[in-house]
Amino acid sequence: MSTINTKEIERVFRSAPFISNLGLQMDSVGPGECHTSLILAEQHMQHDGFVHAGVQATVADHTAGIAGSTLVEEGQQVLSVEFKINLLRTAKGSKLQCHAKVLKAGKTLTVVESEVYCGEPGNLRLVSKATITLAVVTKNP
Repeated sequence: MSTINTKEIERVFRSAPFISNLGLQMDSVGPGECHTSLILAEQHMQHDGFVHAGVQATVADHTAGIAGSTLVEEGQQVLSVEFKINLLRTAKGSKLQCHAKVLKAGKTLTVVESEVYCGEPGNLRLVSKATITLAVVTKNP
């Protein structure tokens, strides 16, 4: 794919109701990468006031999916088939950021790494790291 179909990327990012309800925002996108952010609210926390692991996993997965989507051909899409997340430290702060980068783009499988950072603007720390495998499939008409 020589250019990114930004309209399609925007459509994919915005068409997931769960992601919209979560409040995830796309900051930037380029070939094989995507950066997102989330302003944290009470709904994102677990019982001890840290960002819930499910929120971190969702952000890592969706951001990776967008990064992978930038490299597929017209008429194709990606679907997550497996991911592993390491929670490196407790996540506390007012903002979450995710940086996803394609490690290996293939015809049938693409592997992406997502790094999730948390804290206050200007002082974010790496809190989790995920490896996501995406299947490259033909879109249904």
